[in-house]
Amino acid sequence: MKKVAAEKYRDIDFSRAKRGAVVKPESGKTKISIRLDNTVLEHFRALVDRAGGGNYQTLINDALLEHIHRRSTLDA
Repeated sequence: MKKVAAEKYRDIDFSRAKRGAVVKPESGKTKISIRLDNTVLEHFRALVDRAGGGNYQTLINDALLEHIHRRSTLDA
């Protein structure tokens, strides 16, 4: 039978363990799960690769914010 990942920790005594600090989420941001077209994801990942690193999620967020600002300017 294959070992389950948790089995290797079965012999560790956690009775005196203390909970670590709670990391507060970044103010003004909410973690979500979203489905994107592969083309969209590949585009933003390629931008990050060409830039030599970074975070494609931040680029997607920036693009969405830019779209919102443009729309609100046009609607005003």
